[in-house]
Amino acid sequence: MIFIAAEDPLAPQSRALIDESEVFIRTVFRPEACYTYSPEELANPQSTFFVAREADQPLGCVALVDMQDYAEIKRLFVPDQCRGKGVARALMEALEAHAAASGHHLIRLETGEELAAAVILYRRMGYTECAPFGAYGSGEKSLFMEKRLD
Repeated sequence: MIFIAAEDPLAPQSRALIDESEVFIRTVFRPEACYTYSPEELANPQSTFFVAREADQPLGCVALVDMQDYAEIKRLFVPDQCRGKGVARALMEALEAHAAASGHHLIRLETGEELAAAVILYRRMGYTECAPFGAYGSGEKSLFMEKRLD
């Protein structure tokens, strides 16, 4: 059974997931096209970092950042050996429930078509393409998506 809870992004197992995520993302995108957050950037009152576990073993992570007018998804990651178990969907469902309970009506994310499995999941969960938002430019590799929670 998968258990999901908010955890400290600075904890050793959280850092390990974030580090593995960073290694993976940098195999897909050039450094200047990586808009990731470090554990230190996620360790603040505006961010909630979720970890999925099974038998106390970490299976994946995702973060929700309160941007005031919307909430932004960062760091959705499931290691290769944990994929195919519904971990990413479970993390996203927990994140959306938290966002709604926190009063957010709009969730946004920045990703890329190269992350095909993630894009498919986002689309299946009701996320649609949108214009660049926040401090993002219109990078050639960026795909911007959003979902209303109303």
